[in-house]
Amino acid sequence: MFDFDALAQVIPSKTVLCVGDLMLDEFVYGEVSRISPEAPAAIIAVRRSETNIGGAGNVARNIASLGGRCIFVGLVGKDEAGAKLKTDLAQHAGIECVLVPEEGRPTTRKVRFVSEHFSTHMLRADWERATPASTEVEQKLIKATLSQLNRADIVLLSDYAKGALTARVIRNVIDAAKKAGKRVIVDPKSANFAIYRGASLLTPNRKEFAEATRSRADSDAIIAEAARDAMVLADCEAILVTQSEDGMTLVPREGEVVHVPAHPVKVRDVSGAGDTVVAALALALAADADWEASLRIASAAAAVAVSKQGTARVSAAELRQKILPHAYLAAEEKIVRAGGDLETHLKDWRRHGLRVGFTNGCFDILHPGHVKVLTAARGACDRLIVGLNSDASVKRLKGEGRPVQNETARAEVLAALEAVDLVAIFEEDTPLKLITAIKPSVLVKGGDYTRDAVVGHEIVEAYGGEVMLVDTLQGHSTTSLVNRARGGKA
Repeated sequence: MFDFDALAQVIPSKTVLCVGDLMLDEFVYGEVSRISPEAPAAIIAVRRSETNIGGAGNVARNIASLGGRCIFVGLVGKDEAGAKLKTDLAQHAGIECVLVPEEGRPTTRKVRFVSEHFSTHMLRADWERATPASTEVEQKLIKATLSQLNRADIVLLSDYAKGALTARVIRNVIDAAKKAGKRVIVDPKSANFAIYRGASLLTPNRKEFAEATRSRADSDAIIAEAARDAMVLADCEAILVTQSEDGMTLVPREGEVVHVPAHPVKVRDVSGAGDTVVAALALALAADADWEASLRIASAAAAVAVSKQGTARVSAAELRQKILPHAYLAAEEKIVRAGGDLETHLKDWRRHGLRVGFTNGCFDILHPGHVKVLTAARGACDRLIVGLNSDASVKRLKGEGRPVQNETARAEVLAALEAVDLVAIFEEDTPLKLITAIKPSVLVKGGDYTRDAVVGHEIVEAYGGEVMLVDTLQGHSTTSLVNRARGGKA
């Protein structure tokens, strides 16, 4: 087994230079209950739609959401879709993008119509021109990529055969990366693996591998034999064949074949799962994980991705939850930093129409008074977030000698309570900024406060939220407990 936590600490310092085909993914969701009277075609009653960064851009999104840094180089058209992609990419912390526009080329756009009842794709409409970039644009892509090479720990080519990764671009990038001592991962589209000659790792899916090697690719033995022949042609260190529910098989030039089974999971949507795999692989290898550890991380990331709808991205917290035993994560997975994975939880809860509650405090020594407030707060909502003052914040508020327990210990005790769904640690003296971000339906404090003294009450009430005061238990106070423990008066 590998030490995932140790690896996770290294990943934020790693930068992946990702080059590839960018596209705009749109999903239109609705119900299908009748056939059109105009033609034998199903009618979808649209309920909602969403737009995501797709293709190689989704690789960049996953690199950033997994905690790494990404420099992304891609090709767009001079159109509305290209402008939207540029804007959306700029909003992702951890992604720095260089987009090269080409006159007359439409930005690749794919619109999928999905039946929510059956969770199936009914139709996909594409806007694209899958032809190689012009010589002038090709040179701009090469220049943009090579100028960023020294800043990267690893290079990733995400080839969707839409025109960005021409043979010349591929050749220049791989040769320059090898010269600089950088590993290159290629998610290939061409059946001619020779054009990726010199890459460190190729990651075709089973269908792509079978077409490139003209093999059945239906067993590890057949994959291994065909991969070794292909590696001679591609001059690479290894080939990884992804096989959906059958897991992943890696054939290195030297050493034993490594097979990692897929995680058992309910598949909702496979869109973009391959992007998640190569993003996780790139970060793991950049962090010096070995082949097997890298595959296990990628397999876990894929399991998270396919359990979501749409072009999904996977967070570091979700990956950790999938890799490590659930019992070990039960409390820890509830703890976030304000601004960290908080928005991910909120978005999911709101999508399901859940009522979110909020309370806060230092919780230096948890006592029955705290438990009463937390239990009552949870009874007033579907999901309860507890804002927890950081160590620095407690010291400013309570003085020297406090807190008695550090923020990690305090957070873990709170997170172990069934009433608490999330603990958000904040650095400020008050949770005003956190309340503004969360917009809770109900704000809860102990009855020793008046409504007007509750921080954030005006924000919550302004949008129709509720402030709730819970009667406190007399005789229970953290300060008195601390004084008694130190031999002073209660």
